[in-house]
Amino acid sequence: MPAAASRPHSPRRLRRRHSVALAAAFGFAATSLGLWASDSAAAPAVPTPDHVVVVVFENHAYSQVMGSSSAPYINSLASGGANLTASYAETHPSQPNYYALFSGDTQDVTDDSCVDPGSIDEPNLASELISAGRTWASYNESLPFEGSTTCKSGKYAQKHNPWFGFGNIPTNTAHTLSAFPRDYSTLPTVSFVVPNLCSDMHDCSVGTGDTWLKSNLKGYADWAKSHNSLLLITFDEDNRLSGNRIPTVLYGQPVKAGSGSGTTYNHYDVLRTLETMYGLPHAGNAANARDITGIWNS
Repeated sequence: MPAAASRPHSPRRLRRRHSVALAAAFGFAATSLGLWASDSAAAPAVPTPDHVVVVVFENHAYSQVMGSSSAPYINSLASGGANLTASYAETHPSQPNYYALFSGDTQDVTDDSCVDPGSIDEPNLASELISAGRTWASYNESLPFEGSTTCKSGKYAQKHNPWFGFGNIPTNTAHTLSAFPRDYSTLPTVSFVVPNLCSDMHDCSVGTGDTWLKSNLKGYADWAKSHNSLLLITFDEDNRLSGNRIPTVLYGQPVKAGSGSGTTYNHYDVLRTLETMYGLPHAGNAANARDITGIWNS
């Protein structure tokens, strides 16, 4: 559960102030008594990045990627950003996890079959952003054309694109990967970049996906480091052999370099954190999830 909001006039804080006053009166430095230690070490609130880009890869456990020589770029982002070492997916197979990450609920999706476009009318990250006057888009590799709701085409699969299942998201916010802006300042508030079945490591190797990420998102990642923006990399599920423990890495100016967290987080916590960043409602199970903390710059 998220930490309780601070209460400025709580008895505990009043006692602390009284103690500091007494220490000063007797000529002792407050810092020597450690009275300010808890305040100075307090984790900053969840930040509000100008832009967030989320990339979701497929079907690999934490140990298959983190520390692997096959994923040098992802591991370099973890070293320069934050590595969540106890991040978990919700279920198997792939598609329900995408719905969980995007809307706080699997929406009764239990397999990888294509859903009827626009058939779900429930709150989700995109609908919340739009309602709040923020902007949203997805950039989908191998999508046949802008706004296409096709089930499958070559290496493209609708099962990795939950936004097509919701009737409260304009289909014209779904773009091909080639539409990803070269001027990163024109990106929407939050966007998902979805690699195809090879680039996402589903049909191809970890090394293939790592190289794809560097080729397509390094420019944004470098820019994000100095432009109050965030790159979030996660996986839909593991390889069914590791308790659904998955890699999740955050990188950008708001992230404390070299940080990490062993706190247990899941897709609902990731969604909640993105919603909290922009003061949005919390959809579905995100309402009972926790914000990701301990990795942010003050």
